[in-house]
Amino acid sequence: MSDVQAFSRRRVLNLGLAGAGAAALAPTLASAQTPDPLIVERQEWTQYLGDGVNAKPYGVPSKFEKDVVRREVEWLTASRQSSVSFTPLHALDGVITPNGLCFVRHHGGEAEIDPAKHRFMINGMVDKPLVFTMEDVKRMPGRVNRVYFLECAANSGMEWRGSQLNGCQFTHGMIHNVVYTGVPLKAFLNEAGVSAKGKWVLAEGADASAMTRSIPLEKAMDDCLVAWAMNGEALRPEQGYPLRLVVPGWEGNMWIKWLRRVEVGDQPWAQREETSKYTDLLADGRSRQHTFLMDAKSVVTNPSPQAPLTSKGPNVLSGAAWSGRGAIKRVDVSMDGGRNWRTARIEGPTFPRAMARFYVDFDWNGQELLLQSRAMDDSGYVQPTKNELRKFRGTNSIYHNNGIQTWLVRPDGSAENVEVG
Repeated sequence: MSDVQAFSRRRVLNLGLAGAGAAALAPTLASAQTPDPLIVERQEWTQYLGDGVNAKPYGVPSKFEKDVVRREVEWLTASRQSSVSFTPLHALDGVITPNGLCFVRHHGGEAEIDPAKHRFMINGMVDKPLVFTMEDVKRMPGRVNRVYFLECAANSGMEWRGSQLNGCQFTHGMIHNVVYTGVPLKAFLNEAGVSAKGKWVLAEGADASAMTRSIPLEKAMDDCLVAWAMNGEALRPEQGYPLRLVVPGWEGNMWIKWLRRVEVGDQPWAQREETSKYTDLLADGRSRQHTFLMDAKSVVTNPSPQAPLTSKGPNVLSGAAWSGRGAIKRVDVSMDGGRNWRTARIEGPTFPRAMARFYVDFDWNGQELLLQSRAMDDSGYVQPTKNELRKFRGTNSIYHNNGIQTWLVRPDGSAENVEVG
């Protein structure tokens, strides 16, 4: 990348130089006036037998879907064993993330665990410490299926000081939204009998990093799950197979993978991942700690830098929104950098602490656009601008950046990550 390109991605655009929106055009959808050989002539794939039903025992996407893959930023971390890959948000639709495309964050590499040898323990300030096999876990009463998003606290973290990564896969792709199957953590804690002095729990993973996080007992007894399946199949190894913790609406680092132990205590443990990491450094040098909640956030996934506009006339803007505070109630979209807003259409199921899909049908005549989305949830929270966040929190942080994202769409349909001012 040249210095000029790098500067371009970080520039701040003046709203006065950008168009106010797309002018309405007469529809220019496909016409059948001229015969298209691809529809009137027999194509090669109709002239021979395809693979049989079990040629690929575990189904895979079409070879033509080249963009539907997780990607990484190689310079982001020193080691792939402690790194992240990003969900291709620009290539997806609907609200459920396929298992093979869920973003991955490791701190000590992927643990390969034989479920027959895995054990899950409840200990600490309890009446009777308990150890469960995977068979025991799955026999526990109260099994549930719940749709939740999981977002890394560092999602959009590179954008605190200005536009950096050119694509919503890289700015917002540390998130996925799936159906989890498991049993409420409360059931295991009740079985062990929590002491009246218990106020916190410590969740610990069985991977090489021994990931541990303190969680308030109130949250643990509310909606946390001990899960072994996602989207109807067993967890993938990179997602914590055979067992993981689900902490709805809270930062992904707390969703301990390869879950082996939950300890009850009377205070937080001040582990590495909640002291030197996963705290929010403010402008004055102080840090916000225990900032567990993931606030309302949204992003336009199409058009975007990895999904440019290719045709004038009728187009569909699409995006995703989510909130750890509750369910997405409304999403507004601006095509002129925040001067004017229109309410998007939310389509599909909406659940508390789950992703919602929104659309805006629009006509495009090649005019420059500045696309933004603004999410609102049923708690009344409204997604802020980046400048509103910076006013209170400065630019030293890495975590919890839920500011409004802007894409510049040029007359040729290409798009770029920018900020407006």
